[in-house]
Parts: sequence; structure tokens; C-alpha cells
Amino acid sequence: MSSPTFILHDSVNDPDAELWFVEPAGFTALPFGALLPEPGSQAAEELRSAAAPFLDAAPDEMARQQFIAHFASGQQLLGALCEVGTVHCSIGLHRDDVKEPGASDGQPLLSLFTLSWRDTMVAPRGVTAARAVTAGEGHVHVEYLELPCGPATISETVSTPSADSGLPQQPLLQVRAHLPHPDCKRLVVLVLSTTAVARREEYRAILHQLAETVSFDDPIGTGTDRGTASAVDRLPSER
Repeated sequence: MSSPTFILHDSVNDPDAELWFVEPAGFTALPFGALLPEPGSQAAEELRSAAAPFLDAAPDEMARQQFIAHFASGQQLLGALCEVGTVHCSIGLHRDDVKEPGASDGQPLLSLFTLSWRDTMVAPRGVTAARAVTAGEGHVHVEYLELPCGPATISETVSTPSADSGLPQQPLLQVRAHLPHPDCKRLVVLVLSTTAVARREEYRAILHQLAETVSFDDPIGTGTDRGTASAVDRLPSER
């Protein structure tokens, strides 16, 4: 196996960044700024221009309205994520290459990765990491780790949306990594969500690898101040 290739995202040069990580192959980041522009701004006009070809290509007015409704729902979801401290969100699309008797090869698997900040009580980082998985949310398969960025916990939850939520009644697996910040006042929560519950081990491995790349210190020396988040995209080499 040859060494992996890394592509640096423009955000690594952000002087206000305070967190760096490697995003695995198969994930596409959603640009919050472009998808949630201020009304009347240049970004809002650019979004309308980008959406125009899709609306023009719709076969009829009903299809156009459905596109607008789905897009608006997506914006509401992103807005709700931002309100709870989410600073990065990406969609994962992978081919199911796990060989099982009677299973179809190559089925697409979808997932959602989010990175969020949470304020915490001032406490040692190991204590904060442990508290994060004892909040009564049904965390299972709890693992305590010492990562390059410090102490952390990884856990899993499985839940099914309520009948009146309007969401498909499918079990949702969420694998979480809780990484306290060195200031001992907050932590970063990495969440990988998918309805492919049978692939929990594979998704846990993805999040575990991702958590190992998190750094609270600039790994390439491009900035020194504090801010939100910075991603480094990774493309795997040949296997």
C-alpha cells in the first residue's frame, strides 16, 4: 500500500481557524455560507443563479415547486444544525463492499457527518470526555481513548424517528466522538449518522480514524489565532 495523498482545503489558511481534521474519501462538504446566505446579499443572488438551471429544466410547475420545497427543507435542516453549534457538515456516499451471503454487491450507502462545538463545565478533559457519554442518551459500545489531540470517548446510539416526525421509520445509527478542547471549557462532537445500521463496525472505524486526525494546534503552521473549523480533504491512494 502506497502512502495516502492529501489535498489541502483553502480553509487551512484561515487565520481564525482553531480546529483541523482530515475528511475521509467519499464525503462532500456542504458550504453553509453559500446555502444559507443573508437575504439580499450577493451570496443570495449567486444561489438563485445556481439554482436557475435546475428550475428551468423542470418538466412542469409541480416539479419546480417540489424542487423548491425539498431545497427549503434542506436549508431548514442546515439552519437547525448551525443553531446548535455545528460548524461543518458533509454527506458521505460509499459503495457497500462487505461480502455477505445473499446480499447484493455494491449497494450505495449514505451517511451524514457533522462537527459541532458544545460548551461544558470547567473540568479536566478526561472528566469532560467521560461525562459526555453518561448523559442518559442511551450511549452503548463506549470506548475511552487517548488520541493525539487528547482524551476522548467514542460511543453509539440507535434511535427511530417518532411516527409524527414525518421521517422514514428506519433505525438511525449515530457514532459519536467527544473531544474536549485544551481550554477545558468546551468540546468538539463528531457525529456520523446513517441508516445502514448493519455496517456499524465500518462506520465506527471511519469515525475513529477521523477523530485521530483532529488537531487543536495548527499542524502545518499557517495560522495562530482562534476561530471555527478547518478541513483537510484526504484522497486515498490505490489499495
